[in-house]
Amino acid sequence: MKEERDKDPREKALAVNLNPRHYGTFAEIGAGQEVVRWFFRAGGAAGTISKSISAYDMKVSDAIYGEGARYVCRERLQAMLDREQRLNIERLKEERGDRTAFFTFADTVAAKSYRGSSECHGWMGIKFQAHPRDEDSQVLIHVRMLDHEANQQQEALGIVGVNLIYGAHFLSHEPEQLLESLLDGLSTDRIEIDMIEFSGIQFRHVDNRVMSLRLVQLGLSGAAMFSASGEVLQPSEALRKRPVLIQRGSFRPVTHVNIDMVDSALEHFQEQCAGHAAPLTLMEITMRNLLAEGEVDLSDFLGRAEVLAATGHTVLISDYFRYDRLAGYLQQFTSCPLGLVMGSRSLIELFDEQYYEQVDGGILEAFGRLFKQDMRIYVYPHQKPDTSELMTLSSLEMEPKMRSLFDWLASRGYLEDVEGFREEVLPIYSRDVLRKIRDGDSSWTGMVPEAVAAVIKERGFFGYRKGRQAGR
Repeated sequence: MKEERDKDPREKALAVNLNPRHYGTFAEIGAGQEVVRWFFRAGGAAGTISKSISAYDMKVSDAIYGEGARYVCRERLQAMLDREQRLNIERLKEERGDRTAFFTFADTVAAKSYRGSSECHGWMGIKFQAHPRDEDSQVLIHVRMLDHEANQQQEALGIVGVNLIYGAHFLSHEPEQLLESLLDGLSTDRIEIDMIEFSGIQFRHVDNRVMSLRLVQLGLSGAAMFSASGEVLQPSEALRKRPVLIQRGSFRPVTHVNIDMVDSALEHFQEQCAGHAAPLTLMEITMRNLLAEGEVDLSDFLGRAEVLAATGHTVLISDYFRYDRLAGYLQQFTSCPLGLVMGSRSLIELFDEQYYEQVDGGILEAFGRLFKQDMRIYVYPHQKPDTSELMTLSSLEMEPKMRSLFDWLASRGYLEDVEGFREEVLPIYSRDVLRKIRDGDSSWTGMVPEAVAAVIKERGFFGYRKGRQAGR
């Protein structure tokens, strides 16, 4: 049973102020000292705040924290946290280090300006000691402010900051509850949190990929990303000025087909991206897929994450079942070309009108959004098991009422067959690989990349058990 926690920002700030153990610095750049203000107004702030600083001028900020190309970025936030926490400990540890757990809260934010043209977002974090003289732990988040007025954005920012500080001090032993508490007093209509990273001794057992999943699952963000190394990524920075090629799948597990789909589509996509930066390939898993059996199975999710990591691909977890919504999400962060690679059978489903019943303009409106930014769909062939015939754009059996729309998109180059695929891997299906793994049939190892097979065997993913594998 979860402990009851304060949810009102003033009560949270007061609880922190009245706890004699916590003492530290507030450093805020950009949108004003919205967070520390809550602690001053709550009362008892002298017992909590060692220093409050706000370096608005860029040259002043550079003089304190070092020069940087950008001011609202992760690197600037980390410099703020590191410097201020170091100063706290250097200046105060002799006097009160045995009884005080020091912390530094920092944020660097671009809220709505009077011009109204900049992205409204910010980086926020806390570096803290869970116990006196303990090693530091840290939580970083990236927020997007969705209110239309600057004062509302500043208010929301202040509340999130209070929630983060309270969570670090009172909920660090339950990281998932800490994460869930970040929107106390707010809603996802006002704030989106699209990245969170836990680090340090207090969170040594936290897997940030699971926390990325929780962001989407709880509705704090529509999508979250992490790299092949397991590092959480902030979408707007990872996607900025990058062409993006996406493959959606269950990856349960990754097979030769999944890799061949990306590799063969990438050759076409690179031509589309001439003159742009190197493309980023994303392997996307939707929440609908992860929830297919009712609840998210964390061991199953980590199995998918690990086999994707073994192939070196970046992972996107999204709550965007419709492809037009996925495209709209990506179009927020990059103006470069976008590409989708999908099997020919999936393309038929894309033209099913029932998927667009909630769109006012139906399939036409959805497709208008999907294809508006140099988006192309690269179609990977499906091999019919009975005849070995390949289903490509020219041989797809499309509903008659959709035929004209399909032909128009194909004639304009929005739909394109991939070439150079490996025909010998076409009969491989993830569901067959999964069944063979669970049945102890070792022939599955030839259906996946060697690195994927090694991870499954080593970690026992997808029901693999040593000693049960035999050829059939």
